[in-house]
Amino acid sequence: MKSHLTLLSILIAGFAHAQDLTPLSDLMKTAWPKNRAIQVVFHGHSVPAGFHKTPEVKTFESYPHLVHVKLKEQYPLAIINVITTAIGGENSIPGAARFERDVLSLKPDIIFIDYALNDRRQPDEKVEAAWLAMITAAKNTKVPVVLLTPTGDSSAKLDDPKDPLNLRAELIRKIAKDQGVLIADVFAAWKAEIEKGTPQTEILSQVNHPNLKGHTLAAETIFKALVEAGLKK
Repeated sequence: MKSHLTLLSILIAGFAHAQDLTPLSDLMKTAWPKNRAIQVVFHGHSVPAGFHKTPEVKTFESYPHLVHVKLKEQYPLAIINVITTAIGGENSIPGAARFERDVLSLKPDIIFIDYALNDRRQPDEKVEAAWLAMITAAKNTKVPVVLLTPTGDSSAKLDDPKDPLNLRAELIRKIAKDQGVLIADVFAAWKAEIEKGTPQTEILSQVNHPNLKGHTLAAETIFKALVEAGLKK
């Protein structure tokens, strides 16, 4: 009987449902004087940090700010602080090491994680362990997490399943499914845009950073994922 229960537990864990954002939506609808500041944190590398053509940082043309604007359009009563804890050039391994200090210390209401572009050069097992460490830490404090697949890179072979960027996107999808957390599949939207006929150069500011159009595509994908998870009017 014990072995059957163990197997059942594994199967249930494998089909964990992604987190429901209805409570966060309700919080964002709360009016003064019962409302409070809501902390939205974007953690990752240079893309959420706002780098366009290095070293220029265009905060207001980058997806954290664009998501902020969309949230305020939907929730005019909410006090929303969008905070970026992202560092240019960083991968998920040091990102996980500073997660508690730099992210959880802010008492976030939701966390977005975006490291895939820079994770390509790191060992698979260390990358997976880093993402799992951040997810576990967030779950332990009951904070919903949204994993982001990457924006594009002109040096990547987007039609090659074995290209490192495709492999990292697949890993993130697997982690999100296994852990029952939310995912914004920016990479799928990015490739769909290219398949529609948009040259990748029109959505990049340099080889590995989106321009405003690319960041807008990412923001729209992120917001759609939030709405599907319960963040509705």
